[in-house]
Amino acid sequence: MPLTKKLGAEFIGTFWLVLGGCGSAVLAAAFPEVGIGLLGVAFAFGLTVLTMAYAVGHISGCHLNPAVSFGLWAGGRFPAKDLGPYIAAQVLGGIAGAFVLYVIASGAAGFDLAGGFASNGSGAHSPGGYSLGAALVCEVVMTMMFHFVIMGATDERAPAALAPVAIGLCLTLIHLISIPVTNTSVNPARSTGPALFVGGWALSQLWLFWVAPIAGGIL
Repeated sequence: MPLTKKLGAEFIGTFWLVLGGCGSAVLAAAFPEVGIGLLGVAFAFGLTVLTMAYAVGHISGCHLNPAVSFGLWAGGRFPAKDLGPYIAAQVLGGIAGAFVLYVIASGAAGFDLAGGFASNGSGAHSPGGYSLGAALVCEVVMTMMFHFVIMGATDERAPAALAPVAIGLCLTLIHLISIPVTNTSVNPARSTGPALFVGGWALSQLWLFWVAPIAGGIL
């Protein structure tokens, strides 16, 4: 498969992850009376990965996440020469998804980026007020377990057709656990898109959501 097609798949897949996952949080989580809440947002993130795994998994492997690419490299399943291009495609896809979400969300009266725009944070910007240390541990461990499931579900001895289901449900579970702590990143590309629009505190804390997920993926 040509690298250009793989990068296109990673761009589209990460675009969908940010638009679908962050979009559910920004547009639908607290919608009057029929909001989907934390449970709905968690499932939305899981569904983005599940649907894209079937759509582009056969093209690019459906990483959609720099931490996953680093983890697969560390596990001997991904070449180092493709790390840079994959990560660039993922980050650009995440930014594009955040841009489309911003265009949609800003069409509502009273929209304000000060609400966070689904950005990740710790301390005063953690949904539950969790400390930097708690956020760091949470992101490392959650990404580590996510990648543990990915490695197992995609092993040649595992049922290939069910891998996207296991991976999507794992991401759902991770969000159910960690949305209160950091708004759940486990994905630097997912964190970068919204942070660029919020600026300020979101950008100043963005380092955490690159370092911790990549460390967890490698572990």
